[in-house]
Formats: sequence, C-alpha cells, structure tokens
Amino acid sequence: MDVEQRTANTGPQDELAARLRLIQELSGLGVRALARDTGLSSSSLSRYLSGQTVPPWPAVIALCRLVKRDPRPLRPLWERSSNPLPAPPKSSRQVQPRPRNDLPRDVPDFTGRDSQLAAVLAALESHQVVALDGMAGVGKTCLAVHAAHRLAAPYPDAQLYVDLHGFTEGREPLDPDSALRMLLSALDVPSERVPQEGIEQLAACWRSELARRRAVVVLDNAADADQVRPLLPGAGPSVVVITSRKRLLGLDEVPPVSLDVLSPRESAELLARASGDPSGPEGRLAREPESAAEVLRLCGHLPLALRLAAARLRHRPGWTVGILVERLAQGASEFDTAFAMSVKQLDRAHARLFRMLGLLPGGSFDEYLAASLADVPLHGAREMLEDLVDAHLVQQPTAGRYRLHDLVHQHARAACAEQDSQAERERALGRFLDYYVHAAAAADAAMQVLSPGRSPSAGRPPAALPRFTDKNTALAWLVAEYEAMIAAFETAVAVGADVHVCELPRFLRAYFARRCGTTHLNHLFERSLAAAERLGDPLQLAEAYSDLGFARYNAGRMAEAGAAYEAAGVEVSRAGDVRSEAELAMRRGYLRWEQGSVEEPLELFGLAGMLYEQAGLPAGAAHAAASEAWAMLQLGDREQAARRAREVLGIPHADPAWPPTLTARITLGVAIAGEAPEEAAEHLHLALALAREDGHMNNEAWALNCLGVALRRMGRYEEALASHREAFALLDELFEEHWKIRFLNGYAETCRLAALPEEALRLYRQALELAPRLGYRHEEALAHEGIAIVLDGTDRAAAAEHRAAGQAVLQELSPGAR
Repeated sequence: MDVEQRTANTGPQDELAARLRLIQELSGLGVRALARDTGLSSSSLSRYLSGQTVPPWPAVIALCRLVKRDPRPLRPLWERSSNPLPAPPKSSRQVQPRPRNDLPRDVPDFTGRDSQLAAVLAALESHQVVALDGMAGVGKTCLAVHAAHRLAAPYPDAQLYVDLHGFTEGREPLDPDSALRMLLSALDVPSERVPQEGIEQLAACWRSELARRRAVVVLDNAADADQVRPLLPGAGPSVVVITSRKRLLGLDEVPPVSLDVLSPRESAELLARASGDPSGPEGRLAREPESAAEVLRLCGHLPLALRLAAARLRHRPGWTVGILVERLAQGASEFDTAFAMSVKQLDRAHARLFRMLGLLPGGSFDEYLAASLADVPLHGAREMLEDLVDAHLVQQPTAGRYRLHDLVHQHARAACAEQDSQAERERALGRFLDYYVHAAAAADAAMQVLSPGRSPSAGRPPAALPRFTDKNTALAWLVAEYEAMIAAFETAVAVGADVHVCELPRFLRAYFARRCGTTHLNHLFERSLAAAERLGDPLQLAEAYSDLGFARYNAGRMAEAGAAYEAAGVEVSRAGDVRSEAELAMRRGYLRWEQGSVEEPLELFGLAGMLYEQAGLPAGAAHAAASEAWAMLQLGDREQAARRAREVLGIPHADPAWPPTLTARITLGVAIAGEAPEEAAEHLHLALALAREDGHMNNEAWALNCLGVALRRMGRYEEALASHREAFALLDELFEEHWKIRFLNGYAETCRLAALPEEALRLYRQALELAPRLGYRHEEALAHEGIAIVLDGTDRAAAAEHRAAGQAVLQELSPGAR
C-alpha cells in the first residue's frame, strides 16, 4: 500500500508516527537496536513510534539519517504535529538546482561498440552503476561519454564528468574527499550543506543529493575500487559510469564491461570516417586495401591510434595510404607508430608548445595557461591549440577547455625531458605556477566577498589573464579551474616554490567560503604555514598564521583559531604591516563575537577600520564599519548603529549584494523599525532579496530573522512569527543547528510579545541549552533573562534564579555590565 494511502485518514501526530514506523521497517531493527544506533532512549522511541509523544526534530533527523533518507520532507508534518503556529510561507528562492552538463563533447565519428553500449545501458538499468575497463587508448572514455550523452534526456537534472586521474603521469590520483567536493560543487550544493570533514559524511551528503535528482555521472580513469566506492549512488534514480584501465574487483556489486581493441571491420570504418575518406571505389582506402589493412595492424586496432593516423590522411590529401604506412612503420608500438608520425608533422613552435603541455600535472586547461606556460602571445597559443586539436594530439572536451589523453600526456612529458633543458623546464613550471597565483588573485578580487587581499608577490604576472567582469564570471572560472589549481599547489609543494605555496590558498578563501566548506582550506593553510616557516619572512608568517586562524574559525575550532591569531599578532608586530594588522583585528573581532563577547568586537572593528583607512583601503574600512554598526545594534545603541549603517550605505559600489551593504541594510532595518517602519521594511526586504539572489542561504536566514525582529518592533506579530519560522525552516534544511543560537532569543521574544508564553519558554530553554556548549555567553545571559520574564507571573522563585544567573554571566563577560 502506498505511504500516502496508509496515512491519509489520520491526524498529523498519528501520520508522523506512521511515517516513523515505516523508517523502522526500512532499518530492519527492533526498538532497542534502533534506539541504540540513533542515540535515543528506547522508552522515548516507543512513545514516538506509537504516536503518544511528538519527537523533537533532532530525533527525526537521527532516524532518517540511519536509513539514509532525507528528513526535510517530514518537516511540515512534524511542525503541524508539534507546534500551534502556522507553517512558514514558501521561500521564493529557487529550490531546484540548475541543470549542469560537464560532459566532454561526444565524438562525431563514434564507431562500433554496439554490443558493449547495449551492455552498459542494460547494467545501468539494473544496477545504476557500470564499470568499463580496458587498456589505455582502447576507447573507454569515448564509450562512457557517448553513453552519457545518450542518457541526457532521461536524466535531465545533471550530466557530470570527473577525471579521477588514476593513471595520469606526474600526479597523484584524485582522492575521494576532493572528488566528492567537486561533484557537490557541480550540483551547486551550498557550502553550508556540505559536511566539513569525514569521508563518510561527505559520501552520505552526495548520495542524498543524487537521490533527489535524475543525474548521469561519468567517473573517468579510476585507479581502484577504494577511490570510487564513496562516489557511488544510493537510493534514487541517478546512474554512474566508471572507467578504469584495470578491473575493479573490489566492487562486487558493480557489473563490469570490458573493452578490447576494435574488430577489423570497426577499425576500417573508424579509419574511413575519421580521415574523411569518401566511400566507394574512389576512396584512397578502397584503392589500396593492402596498405589500409597494414595501417589497421600498425595502429593495433586502437581507436586513439587510428584517429591520430586518420588525422594525417585528412590533412594530407596528396598522400597515398602507402605513404602513411611508411611513416607509421617508423614507430615502436601500436600507439607510438601513430603518435610519432603525428608529432613529426608539427613545426618547431607547435612541437615546443606540445612538449610544454606535458609538464602540466594533468586535467583540463585553457588558452591563457597555455600562453603562460610556453611564454607565447595569447592569440598564438589559441591558434596552435586549435592546430593540435586538428592533429588529435590535444582534445577539446568543451568550448575553451583543452586536455591531453593520458598516453599523449605521457609522451609529451617524455619528449620535454629529452629535448628541453632542465633550466627551460624549470622556467616553464615557474610560469605555470605564476599563472595560477595571479589568475586566482584576479578572480578573488572580483568576488569581493571578504576584506580586500594583497596583490601576489610570487613570480611575475603573466602577459594575459582572464577578464572577470563580475563575481559570477570569477566564480565560474574558479569552479572550472579548481582541480587544476589544487594540482598547481601540489606541484609548488613538490618543487619547493614556498612563496606560491603561501599565496595560492589565500586567493581561494572566497571560493571555499561559497562552494567547498573548510576542510581543504585548513589542510592547505597548514601547509602554507610550513612553507612560511621555511621562508622565515615575518610578513608571510603573519599572514599564514592569520589565514590558518581564519580557516580554524570557519571550521568551528575556536580555541585553535585563537591560538593561531595570537601567533599572527606576534609576527604582525615584527612585520609592521598595517594591512595585515587590520585584517587580523577584523578576524579577532569575529572570533570574540562568536565566543560571546560584545564590547571587545566593537573595539576591534573600530581599530580595523582605522587601520584600513591608514593603509588606504576603503573597501576594508567599509567592511569594518558595517561590522561596527551591527555590534552597536547588539549593544542596544540603535541611534549610533543606524548612523553608522547609513554611512556604509553611502559608499558607492557596483554590487548591491556587497557584504558591507548587506550588513548595513539589515542593521539599519532593525535599528529604525520602531521609528520608521516603512523604511525599515524596505531595507530588510531588499537585503532578503539580495541574499536569495546571491544564493547564500545562511545570509537569507539571517535576513529573515532580523525581519522578524523588526516586524515585532512594529507590532506586526503574525508576520514576524512567519518570518522567524521561515528562517528556522531554512536552518533545519541546512542542518545548521549551531546557527540557531544567534536567533533563538529574538524568536523567543517575538513569541512572548505575541502572547505565546509556552512557545517562548521552549525557545529560551533551547537557547540556554545550546549557548554554553557553543560558547555564546551573551546569548546565555539573554536566555536566562527571557525565561525570568516569562516565569515572573507564575514562578517568581525560578524567575529570580534565572535573573541572577543571567547577571552572573554578564559580570563574567564584562565587569560592571548592566
């Protein structure tokens, strides 16, 4: 019987209990075992399953996670069961992700493989996953991509491609953590929903996202079963195609499809199609059948080698097939025969660029990187790359992006080692590293999410860099180049380019904040600090410690962040750099705010603003002023907060969602809600719209809660409650429990003034539970005071105890505080 039919004639509490019993059925566990695995008491769980008691929302989340089900669809039912307030209005933000297509271009001359293609499609139909294996150059990727293009229509939500670099010369295989973050980023999953650490948590998040979509994913060039196991789908319709040079014997549940070389008939057909040879007796291949058969033999019936040989015929209309055989015969193996002959056709400039490309650590690249690597003008690099594409030596998976097949990459790398001096190779690698540091810095500057960064000092700026017209083009470039930049970072570590190791992660902060969480950022900055220690430069050390503290702070590792900032302070004093001192003051202000202090952050934000002005950095001063205005508001100084916020809004900026502007609008809206309600609502609604347009769901929740506070001050309690509830529904969707502490007291106060004392008491108590654990002492004091106010009319003794406890906390935070 359908779940909806089984629960259609029951109330919300009974319906919720029925849904939970279905979860128990899925788990296959008894009550005691289920309670043990979810961390619940068996007596409480029995009441939840019987419908006697409505479970708290975290208990529902725990039960759903145990069976790998998304709890969010149960949220409205849980709310109707547990809360008298109306459900929040639907958010106007776009819920469904934009379709993403990362698939390389499907080759126009795809030939043969009928039985193997049918086997792939059948395996996906029955198992959702299939693994293609075969020797290098046999056409695994070509078949996988062709199958994925065939499946694009029935799987419209996303078509994803990731090169796992299992056998790429000169680089380590992509680790599952990095691959999962790339895949989640490709699905536009907000960083707030991506687990910060733990491969199991990341894999569960990936499976959950796939379960909500009809997507086809190609995992190319896998090293082994362990690399791909966390990337496999769970429940839901999505499918995955894996390729590898060896059988993935550890994936017993995944059907294999092995590829051999093409049959003689298929090889002849591919050679004819790829060379553009006309069908019929007038074609060169038909006129010279013995020579044509020798071409197939010399190419070993390998699709890649056949395409390389065909490219020579296509571009040499005066050649006979016999001439092609003579050139091929100079090679040493099935692949080398075609490869060596193709390379020999290149002029000196093309051959040099081709060899330089062998120095890259694998992955895709664009014309700007090629121009920097070979130290040639951009237009020249573009023309040469197109010629190399025509020669089948370089692939063009998408417009503007290029890559080398692993075998081609291997030969280009060997040729570079043989023909170019060590000094020239080192200079080329230096240009490669210079390019990514300076390009990342340009993209970071266009993002304008954080305080303005320092210009890079590593190496020399390339002659040509991509042009970033706005933050969206910058983010798109960072997404496309992320894997290559991490490979560049690893290369810099390997060759001892310590300045590049220090600086490249610094220009990825905004990208990580928006797309990748903080686990990788912590790892990168740990290694940046080691590089800075090797350099011994006080400024590099100051910024490395400050950056590591920032990464620790974003990961919720507050004590470690404080220690890193302390060390940064020592180095900043040695370096005497005003910009670094300003940035450190801002970061310390954020940290002290999270730790529950109020007055100290205000002082630190003011100091940061003064230092930014002294350094001639008005954008940094605007960030500091906006934070200062918000701190004033929290201290109850609404008039000063409003004045400071208006000053920030008076600073012209092209991006209406610029963080200082967003902070200032929210601050001003709350500050003037009582005196100028119409203007306040206008600022807050605009801030909410900008946060939604920017896709930053935490900022959306912040704007919604502040709108609730402002509406409460206007006496519009029902609207205020609806705004708070929509914000908390968002936080539940993000699984961001720790963010709630920032808003619980304000939400509770709205409930209290809206004559909902029980609801207010529940929220205050939730704040009192979270605040000490998270270190939010000021919120702890506010929760005590709120409970005291609610209990004043019913339990004066308890009210007095809470009031005294709140005052004690305030005295700890700031002696002499009211």
